[in-house]
Amino acid sequence: MSMPQLIQRWTIDDVHALPDDGNRYEVIDGELFVTPAPAWRHQRAVLELAVLLRDYLARERVGDLLVAPADVSFSASRLVQPDLFVVPLVNGRRPENFADVGRLLLAIEVLSPGTARADRVAKRKLFRDEQVPEYWIVDLDARTFERSTPGDSRPEVLVDEVIWQPEGATSPMTIDLANYFSMAPHS
Repeated sequence: MSMPQLIQRWTIDDVHALPDDGNRYEVIDGELFVTPAPAWRHQRAVLELAVLLRDYLARERVGDLLVAPADVSFSASRLVQPDLFVVPLVNGRRPENFADVGRLLLAIEVLSPGTARADRVAKRKLFRDEQVPEYWIVDLDARTFERSTPGDSRPEVLVDEVIWQPEGATSPMTIDLANYFSMAPHS
């Protein structure tokens, strides 16, 4: 007699079969992550960062910025929806879907009370494994950005500024964190 399987290895197809109930469903290496709709504070922080990135990418024309919910699927067992992400342009144009590019230039998560484990452990590992050049975690309470890269197993904690210059850009984007956190709500 065989034991019933207690732990299911989730796939993208399993996630797509779930109800459209306002939750965000992601699967990383077969593990399902479910988070409720983000709070007002979280969304305001995402919006402020999106404006900065949009303006930079309008000047530099190296990538396309998207805001969650939008699926990023690296494999049948790796589907995530970063709060913000930048994909490279395809022949100078915005891609129609993630499959057109298959890679990210930047992924960003703004921490929420229930997302720290997924953001700091599972997603950090996933983005490192997938060779995403930079992964940022915005911690509104600590007023810091954590920057992870594929070549460094430990994140860099940034408190003054973030400088980002993606592949193909002629100049960097600099985010003054004191200014950013004065625009993004805090507790």
